[in-house]
Amino acid sequence: MRRLVGPTDEAAYDNPSRAPILGVPEARFDSVLEFGCGCGRWARLMLQQHQRPRRYVGFDLNPGLIRWCQDNLAPCAPSFSFLHHDVDYPLQNPGDGKPPLRPMPAEDGTIGLLIAVPVFTHTTQAHAEYYLREAARVLRPDGEIAASFFLFEKRFFPMMHDFQSALYINIEDPRNAVIFDRERLEASLSALGLGVVRLQPPPVRGFQWMLHIRRRSASEPVIPLPEDRAPFGRMPPPTPVMDPSTIR
Repeated sequence: MRRLVGPTDEAAYDNPSRAPILGVPEARFDSVLEFGCGCGRWARLMLQQHQRPRRYVGFDLNPGLIRWCQDNLAPCAPSFSFLHHDVDYPLQNPGDGKPPLRPMPAEDGTIGLLIAVPVFTHTTQAHAEYYLREAARVLRPDGEIAASFFLFEKRFFPMMHDFQSALYINIEDPRNAVIFDRERLEASLSALGLGVVRLQPPPVRGFQWMLHIRRRSASEPVIPLPEDRAPFGRMPPPTPVMDPSTIR
């Protein structure tokens, strides 16, 4: 399951300092929603914090990962729950008649912290725009989104049309890795009343940025996304394959 979602090192799932994850203030952990919770990496880190979330809901399209989290993590804290986001994705959620999109499982303006790491790095352009709208819907006025994105400069690709703002690397599964135009992402966030307030550049050029996003009406000033000046390197994503053991 860890190979499917990313880090496999045990250290990536432990929080010996018991500090709040992602550098987020403790006040925002009273209501946490995690989009794409996988096999519970971030949930496990939060379970080890000095102050656990008062309420945590993780949701993911892979039913096997959700079942594992329900059986192994939810019993550790009654305030933690895990939900199956039953949308169409044959590689990880096979079955006919599933909708392509579903609303996030939260009421309007109720979430203090929304985590989506890594999700938008595997979400097509149209789906990303839908879920950014959903993120804006559920976020509290003082809330924060922590999300990762692959970004590129569309001005270097003159063959792209105005409506095209994403690049894909896998013809068999476009969601294997999705790279978004930096300027289009900033414009999309702005149109939703959101903006980046903190960021962590990628370790190698072209890899994922960690963005902390808040409402423009919040107290922190919005900052522009800088150009990617990280050193060159390679960090290929896991190759998507159908693995029945991860969906049962």
